[in-house]
Amino acid sequence: MFQTLDPTQLKALLEGDDPPRVIDVRTAAEFARGAIAGSQHVELSTLPASIDAFDPGASLVLVCQSGARSSQACAWLDQRGFQRVSNLGGGLAGWTRTGLPLTS
Repeated sequence: MFQTLDPTQLKALLEGDDPPRVIDVRTAAEFARGAIAGSQHVELSTLPASIDAFDPGASLVLVCQSGARSSQACAWLDQRGFQRVSNLGGGLAGWTRTGLPLTS
């Protein structure tokens, strides 16, 4: 089962000694408007074709605009044996409401 992180928790993890890999599953147009610094863009529809690029034992945090698509991605990865998968609750909308920055 994957866990849900709030923006403050994710920020703390990203500033820690072993930051997670952040995967942004929004569309290319959404990603171009701004993303969490250092995040990797993999559209939700292409996730199955990209799965070999991810380490099943690595810490992954999936993000989207509201948290719905990234929750689907987390469930899909969880079903395939990924053990350290988290979803950014509230997505990037929640991230920016908290006052945290996006890069373009």
